[in-house]
Amino acid sequence: MDSPRHLCEIRRAFFHTRHRCKWRTAITLKGDSLQDFFPPGAAIPDRLQTTWLIRERLRAEGHLPEGYLRSEIDASWRRSLAHGVRGHDDALVSLREFGNLDDLHAANRMLLDAAAPELDFLEERCGREGLVILADADATILRVEGDAAALADLGIFDVSPGATWTESLRGTNALGTALVEGRPVAIDSGEHFIGRLSRFSCCSLPLTDPHGNVIGVLDLTRDGQLPILHDTHSMLIGAAANHIETRLFEAFFPELFVLAFHPRRPYLDSTWSGVLAVRDDGEIVAANAQACDLLRLSRSELVRRRCEGPRDLPFAALLDTAGALRVAALPGEFAFRVLRAPRRAATRVDSARSAQAFVPGAAVRSHAQTANTEGLVKLAGRQSRLLRALQMARQGLNNGLPVLVQGETGTGKEVIARGLHEASARAGKPFVAVNCASIPEGLIESELFGYRDGAFTGARKGGMTGRLMQANGGTLFLDEIGDMPLHLQARLLRVLQERKVAPLGAGEEQSIDIAVICATHRNLQTMVREKSFREDLYYRIHGVSVHLPALRERDDVDLIVESLLARLGASQVGISAELADVFRTHAWPGNIRQLEMVLRTALAVRADDEYELGLDHLCDGFIDGACPTTPGAGPHGLIRKHEDELIRESLARHEGNVAAAAQTLGISRATLYRKLKRLRP
Repeated sequence: MDSPRHLCEIRRAFFHTRHRCKWRTAITLKGDSLQDFFPPGAAIPDRLQTTWLIRERLRAEGHLPEGYLRSEIDASWRRSLAHGVRGHDDALVSLREFGNLDDLHAANRMLLDAAAPELDFLEERCGREGLVILADADATILRVEGDAAALADLGIFDVSPGATWTESLRGTNALGTALVEGRPVAIDSGEHFIGRLSRFSCCSLPLTDPHGNVIGVLDLTRDGQLPILHDTHSMLIGAAANHIETRLFEAFFPELFVLAFHPRRPYLDSTWSGVLAVRDDGEIVAANAQACDLLRLSRSELVRRRCEGPRDLPFAALLDTAGALRVAALPGEFAFRVLRAPRRAATRVDSARSAQAFVPGAAVRSHAQTANTEGLVKLAGRQSRLLRALQMARQGLNNGLPVLVQGETGTGKEVIARGLHEASARAGKPFVAVNCASIPEGLIESELFGYRDGAFTGARKGGMTGRLMQANGGTLFLDEIGDMPLHLQARLLRVLQERKVAPLGAGEEQSIDIAVICATHRNLQTMVREKSFREDLYYRIHGVSVHLPALRERDDVDLIVESLLARLGASQVGISAELADVFRTHAWPGNIRQLEMVLRTALAVRADDEYELGLDHLCDGFIDGACPTTPGAGPHGLIRKHEDELIRESLARHEGNVAAAAQTLGISRATLYRKLKRLRP
């Protein structure tokens, strides 16, 4: 691909295109040529020259030439184009996103704890030559090891905790692309979609939890071409990912045995060993990918089978021996090692709870009485009625009742559902959210119930665990339940009644233990009368009802703004009295979701030295609707009109000198430039 002849063909095609065009795109960004991205006099490899010319041709013609990039890179570049990413935009590596790192780390504490030893080891081995990066399942960076500060000298400021590197935001990059592909991805120098990243190579691996769900991604990034990165480093990152996933087993299942096994004992400490989470009676609860490969079964086929010793020796007796491990109904014996045994104190607690089983819900109520409800208080704000409803819903969940959350789109139904889960007795257990409106009708059934290998044409090899089974032991949140097709409503009703699930293509049913929270913006009672929603399902999910008021109906918008600013990492920023008045009186058709986006936009356009948001930080579309400037339209329009007159007068007095006018007005030049955009036709 990188032969001199091939390179010449690319160059010829590119320069022919540029001479043929009647215009040439003006290049005003830093980095007008490929050499600008490298030290003076540094040799630039042919591969980099090739991809650079392809990128320039794309910029000139507006479409990507075919057949020059690796297939997976070509596909990723085309996805990047579809997302509207501009490869020549240097601003895409310095977006200065806002995020609450405390909340981010709290939400990913289990992953961070499991990864900490491996990140330290990789940093020691590779940190001097590059960066070690851990991100969550949304490609948001959690931790960076290595000299990330050196990247700032190259115009790259966003390789830091809190920055999100999805393909849709930054184009082809190992973190985001590995999550899209769902497999390890290597990006060679020049293959990043953004030109500013051309000199770097990256290798990323998705990290999965014990149920096979992607929970994060591990990445090694360095300055140089891929062949240098691919030998020792690829082995190191693979081993580190395996160790992280094994630690997640221990964190997910503190009450279970965690075992490593392999046909050959010397391999028990290797990355090729299988890992199982097993109950006291030998029943398998979870397995890693290597375990599935060794036993040639999918996770769903392996779960609920039993571990035992030769000649059907019970699992409890097997643990006291150095014998071989067997899996019921499967041929072969395996060497095994206990990685962690359950906490005996916890086992005694479980026994005590079993002894109290004749008092229905006794242990659950005891936990609920001490549960932390501070989060619910914050969610309710000054709405006492809402707080009472949330407290009743928490009590209902703890006593096995379903909860139905109702409210307009954008009122924060999923946030409320997560808050109820965290305040309930199931806090720390899985919280699985399913949006019934966003999943195509033909896929909802397989998403909810899962399927076996070969259940239908196009089914994923090895099958898939459904969301219902993923939520086992925790909480299932069904958002927009009113959009669920009627034929699936009947099947869901049976699951909620029997508490058993049968994946597609499987005959046997599996018991599940879940709390259920549903949400909708529709009027389900009207739908029941119109026969578009099953009456029996309505009464099955309508245990405790929570109605979320629209934002325009709330009198605590100031508290919501304060909370959102803190969540966006801008707790030091306030809003002006004028803007606060606008927020209080605006109709908010998009509710809290709209308010959050308005604040995100305002924070993105403010200057670094500005700590108060005002009307000039809002986009024209919003402010024109909230503060009309026509005569008689209200006080906000008069304020805007008076402000415009002051700006014109100050500019005229200083003969158009923006800096002097800004100083006279007591605002920054950046703020004045934003206001001038509004004045210009």
